[in-house]
Amino acid sequence: MASGVLRRLPEVFAIGMIVGGGRQRYGHSLCNTGYTAVFDKGYRGLTHTMDLKQHIRSIPDFPKPGILFYDISTLLAHPQAWQATVDRLAEAVMEHKPDILAGIESRGFLVAAPLALKLGLGFAMVRKKGKLPGKTIPYTYDLEYGSDTIEVQADAFHEGQRVVLLDDLLATGGTMKAAAELLRQSGADVRAAACIIELTFLKGREGLDIPVTTLIQYDD
Repeated sequence: MASGVLRRLPEVFAIGMIVGGGRQRYGHSLCNTGYTAVFDKGYRGLTHTMDLKQHIRSIPDFPKPGILFYDISTLLAHPQAWQATVDRLAEAVMEHKPDILAGIESRGFLVAAPLALKLGLGFAMVRKKGKLPGKTIPYTYDLEYGSDTIEVQADAFHEGQRVVLLDDLLATGGTMKAAAELLRQSGADVRAAACIIELTFLKGREGLDIPVTTLIQYDD
């Protein structure tokens, strides 16, 4: 497990190696807070070498016959694997210097919320129509059969605010693309997206105009 401490540092946004006391340690700055979490090198090695795919459960014929469902519940239930997941996503997301993270309903909330906490950022929700209180901004997009509408609260983002989108899985990319367009309509500067799983055979990233990071890939 991590032997982590918090140290007060200038408010910088970086990830780097700290050398001191005869040992190498690694620091992850938490943007907007001025604190950095410092972990020993052995823990970082665990984070980067763990095979996360071993913690994903495949469930055939769910939610309907012919579909193979990749279940992240087993990943969430394993503390070391979940910590490694959040750590890897944090490194990828920090490169884009976001001001706030946005999670896509609903499993995207499970990804974005702890990541925002780790990075000292805020978190906003992209939800289906009618799920958010107050004034909202909607965006309707086409599906294979019909259409769907997603929304954000009208005051969720400031003009020009840098945002990274989070979800658990990238499949066809339709919802991710719609979410990016919605955030742009609300004034946000959408810098990137990140997911735990990617179904590469569906080529979802090809329809996106932002960089995408995924931790686990399935080719068929």
